Amino acid sequence: MGLGTTEILLICLLALILFGGSKLADIGKGMGEGIKNFKKGLREADDEEKEAEQEKKPADKKPTSEGKA
Repeated sequence: MGLGTTEILLICLLALILFGGSKLADIGKGMGEGIKNFKKGLREADDEEKEAEQEKKPADKKPTSEGKA
């Protein structure tokens, strides 16, 4: 039940008629920038999460000599 070649071509033709060529280019550019910004936000959030995890871990903590006489 997927879209066939004919259906995709029909949708593209209708979009071209409704919006025009230059408007479709602007829409595509806007969608591309939106996806780029979304991925950038995901990377930044991941980096912040990793930094927060590193701050929680003690830095180079040496084992104590507890239990040794």
